[in-house]
Amino acid sequence: MQRLVFTCGDPAGVGPEIIAAWLRAHPAEAADVAVVGPAKWLETLPGCGAKITVGLPEFHATPGVPTGEGALVAWAAMERAAAGCSTGEFAAVVTAPVSKLQLAEIGYPYPGQTEFFAARWGGEPVMAFCGGQLRVALATWHVPLVEVPQLLGPQMLRRTIAAADALARAEGVADPRIGVCGLNPHAGEGGVLGREECELIDPALDQIRRDFPGVSRCQPGDTLFARQLRGEFDVIVALYHDQGLAPLKAVDFDEAVNVTLGLPFVRTSPDHGTAFGLAGKGVASGTSFSNAVRVARRLLNARAAG
Repeated sequence: MQRLVFTCGDPAGVGPEIIAAWLRAHPAEAADVAVVGPAKWLETLPGCGAKITVGLPEFHATPGVPTGEGALVAWAAMERAAAGCSTGEFAAVVTAPVSKLQLAEIGYPYPGQTEFFAARWGGEPVMAFCGGQLRVALATWHVPLVEVPQLLGPQMLRRTIAAADALARAEGVADPRIGVCGLNPHAGEGGVLGREECELIDPALDQIRRDFPGVSRCQPGDTLFARQLRGEFDVIVALYHDQGLAPLKAVDFDEAVNVTLGLPFVRTSPDHGTAFGLAGKGVASGTSFSNAVRVARRLLNARAAG
């Protein structure tokens, strides 16, 4: 087994407790896992392969009460995990949720964790999701909606489709059928409701289809996810954040896994936030985190086999 590293996320969120629950439930696997976080929390954890301290020794988080010091710990945990992968200490990272607001307030310069790991490792990231009933790759994610049409060039579409194809193949699909959402309502309705599909996106998809024959032309986004659930497509490419994540979270909220594709190392994360309102109450679901660990293993195995 290749060693995984877990980051604590924001120590005031649900990340620390779902990590602890996973370690208790998987003692055999835990022996090959390193966990990065504040010292006082690490002392409370059940057995794992390694406990790596970040932050001041006396730091203590109060569940549900985020602080700047806690955000610094979350950032330091990411830095340590990224460095460990670069040196060969770890093979993959499973990250607990962080607070984008708290990180921004202490000077963290990235929109999220996806962009952080891309900056540390190099590569061109693609944000994708799997682990439940749907598989989704995003062409754009943490950008304002008004900027999306200007970003949807042929190169970005090709990169996203290649990542979607690789994700489906890693999960055992031999010839992935990839459905691509249109940008406009009804995928532009032949140009009546917007011309991006007929003038930009579909011509690019026609070229990309030479290398990825399972790629559709632009499809209406309001029906495409239901068509995936019926088995018509293996993975969907959504063109912007909420187009993909609104249906995904409606269907797979407790099961979906955030996967960063296109980077030298594997990174997965549960597809939920810090849930400060639930932290410390013992009611947070660990299903998404458990799935994130399983998906990280599957992606590592696929890379080793490929």
